[in-house]
Amino acid sequence: MALDQTILVLGGTGRQGGAVARELLRRGHTVHALVRDPAKTEARALREAGAVLVRGDMDDEASLTAAMDGVHGVFSVQTFRGPGGVEAEERQGRAVADAAVRAGVRHFVYSSVGGADRDTRVPHFESKLRVEQYLRTLDLPTTVLRPVMFHDILLDIAPRPVQDGLVLAMWLDPETPVQLIATSDIGVFAADAFEKADAWLGRVVEIAGDALTGPQMAAAFEAVSGVPTRYQRLPIEPLRAARPDLANMFDWFERDGYRADLDELRRSRPDLVSLQAWLADNWTAPVAAAGR
Repeated sequence: MALDQTILVLGGTGRQGGAVARELLRRGHTVHALVRDPAKTEARALREAGAVLVRGDMDDEASLTAAMDGVHGVFSVQTFRGPGGVEAEERQGRAVADAAVRAGVRHFVYSSVGGADRDTRVPHFESKLRVEQYLRTLDLPTTVLRPVMFHDILLDIAPRPVQDGLVLAMWLDPETPVQLIATSDIGVFAADAFEKADAWLGRVVEIAGDALTGPQMAAAFEAVSGVPTRYQRLPIEPLRAARPDLANMFDWFERDGYRADLDELRRSRPDLVSLQAWLADNWTAPVAAAGR
């Protein structure tokens, strides 16, 4: 695609959309970003990076229609974390796709989730599958990317100080590997899809950059911090009582799990970001407990 053909990025102030917008801008593309609040810090940063901010809302049909006027490509991502949960996520995913059809968008890149079609029993995976299924009913040239677990998620459960160093705790068998990806690499694959449409249109591609067990993740944290870090498996029943959706996800990791073809992905992109490299740039290691 030509650099002057506009790509509209949804979720530009979030992790994925922001990564896609920044990568497209880095490559010299014309990027419009749909934002609800142009004054938001993340929105201002996008504008300063070169994006054109377009005020709109995925629940506002008129604003979606206006935002897609004259647009060549659309990167579509929604979140289940906002008001309305997975129902709102699915509704917005359909609305964005409908607006793209009306606008005659030439390439629609939808960000789903790895394993969406493999009986995950995870509501925020199944909602994305339903959007994928809806996309297949439309006359809309589409690429579906299915990213795996984000490196960022590990910061939410980062190792905590204990007397002898740090401990990384998760609800995962220590021998079960989980595939991971940096959001910057989602940006890379999305930009590749737009730039090489002939190779990407019509495809559903699971994308990842690393695959590690819990102890290997702990080792990555240790390599960055220099502090001895061990892995601890947590019992899943308390999680099942508090967050059955997350418990189902960890059950699925052990029953099936992500299946991105890492060898093939690394052949096309040998510089995919490992967890250790990502942590070196994004994690501030806690001070080890006194007494070490």
